Amino acid sequence: MSETEKMPILFVGHGSPMNAIEDNAYTKGWEEISRRIPKPEAILAISAHWYTNGSRVADAAKPKTIYDMYGFPDSLYKVTYNAPGAPELANLTKKSISRNVQIDNTWGIDHGTWSVLHKMYPKADIPVFQLSVDSSASPEIHFQIGQEISSFREKGVLILGSGNVVHNLSRINWGMQGGHPWAIEFDNYIKDKIISRDYQDVINYKSAGKSSEMSFPTPEHFFPLLYILGASNTGDRLTIFNDSCTLGSLSMTCYLFE
Repeated sequence: MSETEKMPILFVGHGSPMNAIEDNAYTKGWEEISRRIPKPEAILAISAHWYTNGSRVADAAKPKTIYDMYGFPDSLYKVTYNAPGAPELANLTKKSISRNVQIDNTWGIDHGTWSVLHKMYPKADIPVFQLSVDSSASPEIHFQIGQEISSFREKGVLILGSGNVVHNLSRINWGMQGGHPWAIEFDNYIKDKIISRDYQDVINYKSAGKSSEMSFPTPEHFFPLLYILGASNTGDRLTIFNDSCTLGSLSMTCYLFE
């Protein structure tokens, strides 16, 4: 693709895996975006649910569907997403990142990825490969890795970060449609910083104060956003959709850069 034909990049608040088998405002948002953007040649997914010590990338030709969730209806475990892998792109990803990256096929396509792609691209005909979120890396490093993989946009690759800006399962309120005040405060803080392109304040998310402490006990759902911000550039047009919190302590807010 030419400079003017760079693939968009996308951060999705994926929320409950039940979104894979439900039709709601969030899944409709994902479907609408898939119709709006060019069909990718491949998808590089960075999911909160592959959280490893060190960076890893999967180069399997036929990645398996991973059911990394518990206590859901049987129908959810019958969802398969048999997209092909992208071995060459996976190995190129390894070479593109300045830090050590291991090839690791012990994982697969987890629900952070397939619950979204099952709605966006139900035919599963686009190659998909995952890059893990390094639990030992600082927020600055996640952003830097995003910068290092940004060139994949020119190869027709959709870089997809999947997590949640707010993700605190210990504070879920199953009967609540919106968000707790602190969840809305942090979601809005991050949103305002992204709109103004103050990415350093997103990297230093603790500067939001108390709301950041309550928004997630561990940062694996937040960090995929930093890869997407790193892969963006100043010429990108920003679209924010599914802009809301749900169940008290989950943010579903999504960011598209194109």
